[in-house]
Amino acid sequence: MSTATITATINGLPVSVEPGTTILDAARRVGVAIPILCKHPDLCATAACGICIVRVAGMAKLLRSCCTPLENGMNITTHDGEIVGIRRTVLELICSRHPNECLTCGRNQSCELQSLAADFGIRDGELPDLTPSREEVPLDLSTGVLELDPRKCIACGRCVDVCQNMQNVHALCFNNRGIDTRIAAAGVSLAESPCVSCGQCSAHCPTGAIVEHDEGPQVWEWLRDDTIHTVVQIAPAVRVAIGEAFGFVPGTNLTGKLYSALRRMGFDAVFDTNYGADLTIMEEGHELIQRLTQGGTLPLITSCCPAWVDFMEKYHHDLIPHFSTAKSPQAMVGALSKTYYAEKAG
Repeated sequence: MSTATITATINGLPVSVEPGTTILDAARRVGVAIPILCKHPDLCATAACGICIVRVAGMAKLLRSCCTPLENGMNITTHDGEIVGIRRTVLELICSRHPNECLTCGRNQSCELQSLAADFGIRDGELPDLTPSREEVPLDLSTGVLELDPRKCIACGRCVDVCQNMQNVHALCFNNRGIDTRIAAAGVSLAESPCVSCGQCSAHCPTGAIVEHDEGPQVWEWLRDDTIHTVVQIAPAVRVAIGEAFGFVPGTNLTGKLYSALRRMGFDAVFDTNYGADLTIMEEGHELIQRLTQGGTLPLITSCCPAWVDFMEKYHHDLIPHFSTAKSPQAMVGALSKTYYAEKAG
């Protein structure tokens, strides 16, 4: 059976795609890059920013390509003087409410807003600076894991979407309306919200509104102190994921390079959390056997991830008796390294 296809034209290039394909995705098929800011491949399109607008011949209204399905016979223009001008104005409006703190921001050089502003040559905005003060919109460091800076929020909705609809946590929401719309914790602070520190909000935020707490400066201080025996452990995913930040083909295993780099930085010992995972398997397996042979609550649920345990305690507390009593792999390796180097402990 033949599969139905949608045929259209984008910037004079013919394109055929499956029904339901958005204009944005169809444009990518023919090598046309439409700028985006609020759209993320993991999440449904919200069409919040308006950067991805395109023109369809015969229509007076410009359409947002991230959420508009391609239709048969469409003749689409993705770039012209008016479209680029509108995109630039939208960016200038966003930047007028965004603090000019790129050099000190945790998302510097990996910020989507920063990249778009550079692409459009935005240097000195013509609009007045309307960035709220730190007193008006304070920084939330309450969890010690995530840093929430609502001043840098561009109201794209990614963090709220992933928190509420993907993680089912509902720790984040929008606060205020209109130009004052910002993300906020669903509570007095993020620590008092239902947040489980999973980090998905940070992973999906396009700016520095939500970033992981950086303890890098403290680590460098410890490395420079000859009286401290420094130990580091590597999580299994890091050996592959870190390569993408340095231009390696995704999936490249850099275990050896990572060990060498950490030793050159000055760490006295490098451990692998894989060993902790093996210990977790042994401990949880032993506990399962005990429960099966001597009696105990079944089924047994792993306790290998602190965020997972936090989620279960907050949302499924009736399952707490099913938790394993084993530490997480990271905690096991930490405890073992302290024991192994007990004579060096200060």
